Amino acid sequence: MKKTFLAVVSAALMAVACTVAPKQKDYIVCAYVWPSCHDDSLARKWLWPDGEGEWEVIRKGNPRFEGHYQPRRPLLGYGLDDDPAVVEKWIQLALEHGVNTFVYDWYWYNAPDGYSGPYLEDALNKGFLGAPSNGKMNFFLMYANHDVKYNYWNCHKWGDREDLLFNPRVGMEDWKKIVNRVITQYFHLPNYLKINGCPVFAIFSDRIFKQGFSSDAEAAAAMEYFREEVRKAGFPDLWLQLTPGDGSGLAKRDPGQMRADIAALGINSIACYNMGGFTPDYMEHCARAAAIREKVDSLYDIPVFPTVSIGWDDTPRFPAKGASDVTRFHNTPEAFATWLQVAKEYADARRDTQPPMIMINAWNEWVEGSYLLPDHLNGYKYLQAVRDVLEGKYE
Repeated sequence: MKKTFLAVVSAALMAVACTVAPKQKDYIVCAYVWPSCHDDSLARKWLWPDGEGEWEVIRKGNPRFEGHYQPRRPLLGYGLDDDPAVVEKWIQLALEHGVNTFVYDWYWYNAPDGYSGPYLEDALNKGFLGAPSNGKMNFFLMYANHDVKYNYWNCHKWGDREDLLFNPRVGMEDWKKIVNRVITQYFHLPNYLKINGCPVFAIFSDRIFKQGFSSDAEAAAAMEYFREEVRKAGFPDLWLQLTPGDGSGLAKRDPGQMRADIAALGINSIACYNMGGFTPDYMEHCARAAAIREKVDSLYDIPVFPTVSIGWDDTPRFPAKGASDVTRFHNTPEAFATWLQVAKEYADARRDTQPPMIMINAWNEWVEGSYLLPDHLNGYKYLQAVRDVLEGKYE
């Protein structure tokens, strides 16, 4: 009975406080930021002892087949993402090419030594918020509450060890700390993205979130607590966005259960982190992702925002991966522009019912082969593709 009541209350609040103002003119063009390339104390202890974060692993990328572009080499150099000067260049590049919102992956982990708290936060706190022009760029958080095995982020250090290193599951005590932290540190900032005044907060896994509590009803109560605190802080409500890592998994979920989860947690929208439907052929990959997006959009009565990825190549993390695991056919800036245009048309067709938000994976996922930042292979062509699509050159 408690779960049903909370679901009704949450859904009602969502409908009243965070309804979408139609016909928003400007696109909200978002790029995910993976904040791994700086010296974080927790990361230095468990993962990247060299003090430059995941650059340590990215530099060790090696070709697995003829023509394989590894290691990936940033054209702007191996700058640290907690350096305001580095991020200032990012902001200028992003705004010049039509990207106006950074989505920062944000973590809270339990480590083996008893530590429980934020992880990799300095990229946002020192890098982005310390950059002189940060106020010109919107941002919001994506709570990346996924498991991390020992060898997932540094196979060179941990080899075949696959037990859990960082556990993202939190109970109510830690959840209250998280809620207080994100509201007080970020939501009040004028450039924190809000939809109809409601701060946008994305969450990677609703399932793992629920696993931190004794029941679905308790998890729903925890999310309602978040909303209550947001309203106490002076906002109309929270805009909760589900951001699963792969759209193909979302498409396979039972629609009835998914609708119940949307109602219980008060999920306002969906936007995947990756495209989903992976194949080594970029064009086929994107076509599958678009089909998944259309299916999910048809099943649920909340906005589904389009995501366009640049490709996939996480071989630096996994020694056993090879040609079949890498986006290697038609993986060009021109092909990316084609599918970004499809996403733009999808957003335009739904302006009456949802904001014209477009997600791009990613700004700087060097270790996964998906980034807008210029490299030694394509230069600035991916950024230029974003600008060309937004200026209507692909219509």
